[in-house]
Amino acid sequence: MVRSSRGEVSPGLWRREAGTVVRRAGALTERATDSGAVVAEFRIVPAPTEWAQHAHRLHELVWVRGGTLTSRVGDRVFTVFEGHGLWMPAGVVHAGRATEGARFHSAFFAPDRTPFAFGEPKAIAMTPLLVSLLTHLSRTDLAEPARLRAEAVVFDVIEPSEHELALRLPGDPRIDAIAEALLDDPADGRSLEEWARLLGTSDRTITRAFRQSTGLSFAQWRQMLRVHRALMLLSDGFDVMSVSERLGYAQPSSFIAAFRRVMGTTPGAFSGAVTASGDVRNPVSGGENAGLSA
Repeated sequence: MVRSSRGEVSPGLWRREAGTVVRRAGALTERATDSGAVVAEFRIVPAPTEWAQHAHRLHELVWVRGGTLTSRVGDRVFTVFEGHGLWMPAGVVHAGRATEGARFHSAFFAPDRTPFAFGEPKAIAMTPLLVSLLTHLSRTDLAEPARLRAEAVVFDVIEPSEHELALRLPGDPRIDAIAEALLDDPADGRSLEEWARLLGTSDRTITRAFRQSTGLSFAQWRQMLRVHRALMLLSDGFDVMSVSERLGYAQPSSFIAAFRRVMGTTPGAFSGAVTASGDVRNPVSGGENAGLSA
């Protein structure tokens, strides 16, 4: 298990920001309706917010606008960003963190009235139609026939996303120290050889351990972790150069290339999409584990 620099398990895994609000699962609405299968709602997250480990008796679909959400499920970390959501099956234990100012949306689906099932957490494409339908279902004054019609369309249009951003944590005592250091400081630039000397092992052992536990090389895993962190920083309003420096890249061009390999777009384009969907809060001048090169 990977822990924060203070020895405590952190739902978002990153160093906890000052002013972070920690909530229990009870803060999330999970009321069921007598007439329908779906209950939707949204709220503004006024400060960085973490939810401790919990599970729901209903399936949950979460998405955000103007920010990001990080969810920890076992040994995997999912980052939810603009245009994508995360389906959490009923009963699956998870924890999460949302960035300050994010518009946090959630929809709960009654398992016995939902005509499909994803057996594990799944990235969902939040198309404009799906978002509009779920926003419509968040109304409390809908007549039963109107609610049932909207739910039927939701069931027809909800589909997995082709782009799932998930990071598998090693959980291997041979390399857990490396993972902890990088989660605490993604800018840590120590090489494979330097880590091998520090841990009293060989770079071949470290390489083999990363491949066996995460499916990625050391360099690929660090790159993926940095992209997860970059999404949070960009959503918080930091510019590309500042994010590049914070993540330890020697040149912004190297960061841009790495980000594009994973995300299929540039960090500038991503920032533009976030800005278009919500106010930037901290202006500063200045498929799982896929899409990576060695």
